Amino acid sequence: MSAPPTSSPTASPASQPTPFASFWQGGYEGADHVNHGGRALDMNAANGHVERAREDYLLLRQFGIATVRESIGWRLVERDGVFDFSSLDARLLAAHELGIQICWTFCHYGWPDEIDVYAPDFVTRFARFCRAAAQYLAPYAGPAPVYSPINEISFTSWGLSVHMFRCTNMFDPRAATEGKRQLVRAALAGCDAIWDVTPGARILHCDPLIHVIAPTGRPEWQQEADGASAAQYDAWDMLCGKREPELGGAPRYLDLIGANYYDTNQWESGTGARLWWHLGDPRRKPLHLSLLELHRRYQRPVLLAETSHVGSGRGAWIAEMASQTALALQHGVAMQGICLYPIVDRNDWEHEHHWHRSGLWDLDRDGPDPLARQLVAPYGVALQQGQRLLTRLTRLFPGPGTGLYPQGHIRERVMNTVIVFCHLRWDFVYQRPQHLLTRLAQHYKVLFVEEPVFDEAEPHLRTYHPAPNVTVCQPHTPVHAAGFHDDQIPVLQSLLNKLVPPGEDPVVWFYTPMALPLLADLHPALVVYDCMDELSAFKNPPRQLLQRESALLGVADLVFTGGPSLYQAKRPRHANVHCFASSVDTVHFEQALDRSNAHPLHADIPHPQLGFYGVIDERFDTALIAAMADAHPEWHIVLVGPVVKIEPSALPQRPNIHYLGQQAYQALPQFLAGWDVCLLPFALNESTKFISPTKVLEYMAAELPIVSTAITDVEVPYGDIVAIGHGHAEFIAHCEAALALTPTARAAMATQMRAVVARTSWDGTADQMHALIEDMRADTPARLPGHVAALAVEQSAAIVVGVPNYGEPDKINPLRPATSPMRPAA
Repeated sequence: MSAPPTSSPTASPASQPTPFASFWQGGYEGADHVNHGGRALDMNAANGHVERAREDYLLLRQFGIATVRESIGWRLVERDGVFDFSSLDARLLAAHELGIQICWTFCHYGWPDEIDVYAPDFVTRFARFCRAAAQYLAPYAGPAPVYSPINEISFTSWGLSVHMFRCTNMFDPRAATEGKRQLVRAALAGCDAIWDVTPGARILHCDPLIHVIAPTGRPEWQQEADGASAAQYDAWDMLCGKREPELGGAPRYLDLIGANYYDTNQWESGTGARLWWHLGDPRRKPLHLSLLELHRRYQRPVLLAETSHVGSGRGAWIAEMASQTALALQHGVAMQGICLYPIVDRNDWEHEHHWHRSGLWDLDRDGPDPLARQLVAPYGVALQQGQRLLTRLTRLFPGPGTGLYPQGHIRERVMNTVIVFCHLRWDFVYQRPQHLLTRLAQHYKVLFVEEPVFDEAEPHLRTYHPAPNVTVCQPHTPVHAAGFHDDQIPVLQSLLNKLVPPGEDPVVWFYTPMALPLLADLHPALVVYDCMDELSAFKNPPRQLLQRESALLGVADLVFTGGPSLYQAKRPRHANVHCFASSVDTVHFEQALDRSNAHPLHADIPHPQLGFYGVIDERFDTALIAAMADAHPEWHIVLVGPVVKIEPSALPQRPNIHYLGQQAYQALPQFLAGWDVCLLPFALNESTKFISPTKVLEYMAAELPIVSTAITDVEVPYGDIVAIGHGHAEFIAHCEAALALTPTARAAMATQMRAVVARTSWDGTADQMHALIEDMRADTPARLPGHVAALAVEQSAAIVVGVPNYGEPDKINPLRPATSPMRPAA
């Protein structure tokens, strides 16, 4: 076997420059096998891509995609030993004209009918084909094209074992073992043939990345699960010589690794039950951890070579793929790109009239041109968001080139730290802090400090990374006092004093004023108070909360509020207050528009379903729920969320009230998809006086009727869309009316909701906050020493809440010089 050109002795494969023209790529489904039923496939003919290649490549420009993955199709181009590569011409010419890089797969499950995959001449025939194909491509390829000799060796051998492919000797019992070895032999011979023609060619070997677990309570199936998970590495191990070196594998043959990953790539052994992504199955393994294991095993660059979802979840899926790829980069994986596969919709291998709805572009199957491309808008929005995320975050993560930056671009890796003190656990209910901080992490290194957890061991911090550039810090201390209690402060200070690099002045961000004493040792560049709730009005607030908030308002540079009511309450007490009401992730919640996508927990609950999700606590009107259930026994009230600060036994119990407990944020659209009416059944008391429910816009994104009690931040801005019940009887009457809406009325309501939702997004809110922070940092003089801040905290007990002249300049921020932007000159 001949060897490919060697790299520089000092350059490992993982450290070489990226071979791809763009990080984001598009793949065109190229399977060309004969399926089990005997139908010969030509996927690119079925969706018109062969004829519309130039049109398809032009569509990619709006997303900056310059690299595509295409398949030659061995079965399609060789007849009776004669090659005809003319089917590639339109794509080659269009790519040359438009500056598109094509990465070709040579064999995509199909081979000429007369060839026996187990026969010795399979290897020589494949090598002959690879040489001929490389020669045909050479005038277009350049010196270092990217080629994949055989797509998914491990998957193909499995397909042989279950008779997926109708081919010569298809029932050979050696499929799962000798089939895999034979495909490896052929791939190695193919590499040599390619390198004989194009010595600089890069070789990409793709296979599915999977995760298999034993069913809960069935430890006897663990060994089978472990074996299935381990088998995903077989082909790569053979190619590089780690396993069965007699096949001829060697490290040089494993150049680039392609990880193919879909939502169905995780399941239970034995039962085959999927660990469903869209339902937020907690047993799923985060993709970045699988990519990290893959990279550590082989120390090779990795391409996410195939990924997509089906139907309404495509946008949410690609958002997660971007986030998981960013986490992989953060952990040191040499990620080379993400290939959207398929980028144009494809039909099913077995059922030709079933289209998967899995592309960035669907086909207009019912229109005058059934092959016309239709952009899937939520997918497009999510793709652009993902591109922005990765482009910004790769400024942080040193390592090999990723193709996210132009040649010679100097990466900026200096980002300031934001330390966030929050009274909520990150993994509790996904809400405002998570939405904002995951987006602000594109600009800052976010350290999210939770309230301490009691632990008799030595004080320590437990950390984890739930999102790119976000680190959750959970202090464990032997102090019994809950929350950011004074008794905790000395211990916490010792734990937190090494979080920020020496010499850096962080932005310090508070969700709870109770953590204010921790500010003294941090020497902040800026202090932000994001007041999302009036915590003093909640059940059992800390005794010092109001005093601490007054002190925090005294030292804060920026104050954000979670709604207009809070804004009106805080505005007289600070000169730099900004209202950022709850927003919405439309890409996530558009999944609810597919009403067939309801959560399986709904399966046994009859309609009509009137639903609520959120925390069930002292703000919840339990009497209203009971009144609804009694007034209409035929209604089914679905309540999704954790019960906190009230006894579950105190909740009304009726046959038509269904408590489904806390569910993953990921699954909320599936609950909405099954509901007929969305509820905001809040009690009217001190704890709800200032609330601005995040879910109101999420309900609107689902375009479902909404009925609310008279919450100010719902009634004032949205009272023309949301039905407001002033009392139980009126609330129930509005629910009756919502269920009786005509199609015309529903359509008018949906139009209004879309207009409201289109005006806001969490991305936009985070961008505005970032701009305010950066403007303030540019204009704010250096802070006074930390002991001055500490003094302000100590003096906070003397502050009298409710003094009428908080708006006076000398009462706003006593720690600022008189000429500070926070304190206009008198």
